Amino acid sequence: MKKFIATMTLAYAISGLAFAQGHNTLTDQEKKEGWQLLFDGKTTKGWHTFNKKTIGDEWKVTNGELWLDPKPGALDIATDKEYENFELLIEWKIDSCGNSGIFINAVESPKYEFGYYTGPEMQVLHNECHPDGKIPKHRAGNLYDLIASSTESARGPREWNQVRILVNKGHLEFWLNGVKQVETTMFTPEWEAMIKDSKFKKYPDFGKARKGRIMLQEHGSRVWYRNIKIREL
Repeated sequence: MKKFIATMTLAYAISGLAFAQGHNTLTDQEKKEGWQLLFDGKTTKGWHTFNKKTIGDEWKVTNGELWLDPKPGALDIATDKEYENFELLIEWKIDSCGNSGIFINAVESPKYEFGYYTGPEMQVLHNECHPDGKIPKHRAGNLYDLIASSTESARGPREWNQVRILVNKGHLEFWLNGVKQVETTMFTPEWEAMIKDSKFKKYPDFGKARKGRIMLQEHGSRVWYRNIKIREL
């Protein structure tokens, strides 16, 4: 495991260069490594409203950014494809006092009205203004309501933040702006105990899926995403 973590840390240091290579593009090296774009910078292709086949017009693409213009009835969006073991890179910025989230392993089914019934979340938040910023385990970079960040590194409103999420055979890491926020192992007795001690205890299937959709949350705030890249492991 130590060798694996060291290798992935080095890989992150290298892949972190991807954020500086131009927006919504892949270098030749990234292509060789198996990276794929989840956002082409021009359209919402590859995404749909959770539990639907189309995507609402509240999610827009402007200047190479996928962003939410919130309005009544707006909903979360999910990737067309499911993922199991992967490395995800994504950049976000949020309006003042805003709230959003990046979900993994979200399962689509008529059983689940929302993706958070099943999928764990990296919190996206303006910590200094939003009320959630005062709640441990609810701040930017946290594994929402489960694990607080070990070190906080979120930037201010409308400033870009760089995310890396690693999921590999139950091993989970959250990174924000080059700083590891969370490291844990899913699908263990300890994982189940955390869930039972959280707000998700009322959702019997939360945190159990080993694969699912990547999901971006609608939470009534303007939020922007770009440079969304994934590499399956």
